[in-house]
Amino acid sequence: MKATRLRAAGLAVALLGALVAVSPTAASAAGTDANDAAATTSCTTDPATPKRQFRAMWISSVVNIDWPSKASQTAPDRVAAQQAEYLGLLDLAKKLNHNAVVVQVRPTADALWPSPHEPWSEYLTGVRGQDPGWDPLAFLVAESHKRNLEFHAWFNPYRISMPAPSGAGADLDKLAPNHPVRQHPEWTFAYPPAGVAGSRLYYNPGIPEVREFVQTAMMDAVTRYDVDGVHFDDYFYPYPSGTHQVPDDATFAEFNRGFTDRADWRRDNINLLIQEMSAKIKAAKSWVKFGASPFGIWRNKSADPLGSDTTGSQSYDIISADTRKWVKEEWIDYIVPQLYWYIGQYPAADYARLVPWWAETVRGTRVQLYIGQADYKSGDPAYGSFWMNPRELSDHLMLNRSYPEVLGNSHFSAVQVRANRLGATDIYAAEHYSRPALVPAMPHLPAKPLLPPVVTGAQPQDDGVRLSWRQLADGVGPLGKTASYAIYRFDGNSLVGKCGFADASHLVGTVRATPGAVQSWVDTTAEAGQRYTYHVTALDRLYNESFVSPPRFVR
Repeated sequence: MKATRLRAAGLAVALLGALVAVSPTAASAAGTDANDAAATTSCTTDPATPKRQFRAMWISSVVNIDWPSKASQTAPDRVAAQQAEYLGLLDLAKKLNHNAVVVQVRPTADALWPSPHEPWSEYLTGVRGQDPGWDPLAFLVAESHKRNLEFHAWFNPYRISMPAPSGAGADLDKLAPNHPVRQHPEWTFAYPPAGVAGSRLYYNPGIPEVREFVQTAMMDAVTRYDVDGVHFDDYFYPYPSGTHQVPDDATFAEFNRGFTDRADWRRDNINLLIQEMSAKIKAAKSWVKFGASPFGIWRNKSADPLGSDTTGSQSYDIISADTRKWVKEEWIDYIVPQLYWYIGQYPAADYARLVPWWAETVRGTRVQLYIGQADYKSGDPAYGSFWMNPRELSDHLMLNRSYPEVLGNSHFSAVQVRANRLGATDIYAAEHYSRPALVPAMPHLPAKPLLPPVVTGAQPQDDGVRLSWRQLADGVGPLGKTASYAIYRFDGNSLVGKCGFADASHLVGTVRATPGAVQSWVDTTAEAGQRYTYHVTALDRLYNESFVSPPRFVR
């Protein structure tokens, strides 16, 4: 009788929640997480197991850094080898309780998909412009989503080539035969100058036609593929090389738009790229996030009172990236500054000084802050003794907890995460990523409330507990439609208060939704003979969460 009363009480609570979820009051708050409200009341949460935290690693394709590997190009079955490599990286992401991947799909004005605008990337086959015989981007997105990982498509807007001998250098004739700059060499410049070591080609950001073209090339992937985010890194105007100047005298004379200061004009060129790209993304797909991962210093306080207490290079000045303005204008949804420095005793760029500066910069805006972590430096003596401390990266993540604006991390890069030098990956994963986490919701993006699912079965079996559930109703189209589910498990058979869902202590997994089917998932961490209470919630593609399902007991 007691168990029956508990089930009835749980069902009543859940049904009431479902009614509230579709009420006009709830609908006006679409995009907010009903359960997250608990975290702002009297609930005590564990900072080591946040309910929401962005966790990603960058997967670089340029010069075959991460994927696909150079070796895969000559494998007997190249496609199978490259697919297996990618799935191995996704397995690593899931093992580390990551919830996103940031994959470079346009590394050098080329494409990892059949683009009508730009040639196939040489990093797929080893030959510039060669059709690889499959659609990598479709595979990358689909396999990421199967594992309920967000897919952020990483584009480099203006870089055309890498230095010779491995790249094309500044030689137009070495580019793919169908490369658009062969028809428009006036769109480009070489920097450093052709013939100088390290020279490569760039699209000229000061030419309006170029800015329009690169946006069109990138938007082709956004409109045709189910990406969750668009991601730029720190390559805009080229990083300075010696005393060489960017050769844009004629461009400035023709397209200065009334600017008399060339540095201001260059920054405005990049501002226009960011602002226009943001508008195009949202016009095409309002739910697709737009983020940037800039160099970690905007400006030093010595140059600008609004700057950070640092003395290193400044993105505002050296690559014309006014990243603070992008945040304050809310042209982007998230920012991932590359804070690739250690904590303490490094006045040029101390990690412990930059995190609070970035936290203050996003405060009061709708832009989310994640931190770019230098896994590639960990355990490499070339970067100094501080990086020989296996706890350095874990200490970074611990420091982040002091700043509520820091909502996650991205790790550079995948093969370095996998290398786990000094055991550093194992340490930070155990101390900070021990439980799954939901991607932070973005309440400023449009959403519609979801109804909670109903758990129809919880059956103990040899490999754990098999849960099954169904969605009573679902929306139509990308908004208001269930994309995935979160599964919570509590010891014993009892009703669970709202604080039970305030952090990830009881979150045992997330799973991608299968449209039109009864959902099923096995909790392989469940112990035989134990009593449990399960709840499931529905998540839309922006990770807005429904009210919890009625409880399901394992007795």
